Amino acid sequence: MKFDLTRRLAAEALGTCLLVATVVGSGIMADKLTGDVALALLGNTLPTGAILVVLITILGPVSGAHFNPAVSFAFLLRREIAAGTAGAYVLAQIAGGIIGAVVAHAMFELPLVQISLTERTGAAQWFAEVVAAFGLVFTVLAGIRFRSDAVPWLVGLYITAAYWFTASTSFANPAVAIGRAFTDTFSGIRPLDVPGFIVAELVGAALAALLAGWMFSEVRAARRVKAAE
Repeated sequence: MKFDLTRRLAAEALGTCLLVATVVGSGIMADKLTGDVALALLGNTLPTGAILVVLITILGPVSGAHFNPAVSFAFLLRREIAAGTAGAYVLAQIAGGIIGAVVAHAMFELPLVQISLTERTGAAQWFAEVVAAFGLVFTVLAGIRFRSDAVPWLVGLYITAAYWFTASTSFANPAVAIGRAFTDTFSGIRPLDVPGFIVAELVGAALAALLAGWMFSEVRAARRVKAAE
């Protein structure tokens, strides 16, 4: 099905809004229910993975369900999306992410607009974001190549795992990082630390696009040779 750009941008903004609302809202809820940081992180992790499955399934047919400037950047590098469209997607994602933080605050009767004071910086954090974004984008591209029907589950499960194996708890998404700068709650990040995360995420996305382009083109070439035989 084909949808015009306005509808695709609305889907990207809505999806990113609900994603950030889930990340921030589940973090607030987890923090209210327990003083155990590990348990709170688990309470933040599971809803995030679950909502990704839902959002990609229902909005993927409309916009491709990027909800992430790093994903849009990877598709731009692969020449699978026009530069103008990618730019519009990124703006919609960022706007949706900021609104998502406000929505979460409203649900928990907190000040609607906040600025995070949570420090998340340093070489280990940035490297973790390179790894997180690389894994996410590579999962998306490999899933599209081999099991497009499974992409929602692959992404949801990857993020669920990456929350726990990365030092940064796997933001892996510049729009989410920006949205989380507007919440001084469990899932927040200082605005000062956001640029480092964004650069790391874009580096990870570029590396994933390059590797996928090389690895999967070899598979296609092998199939052409086999078919010719």
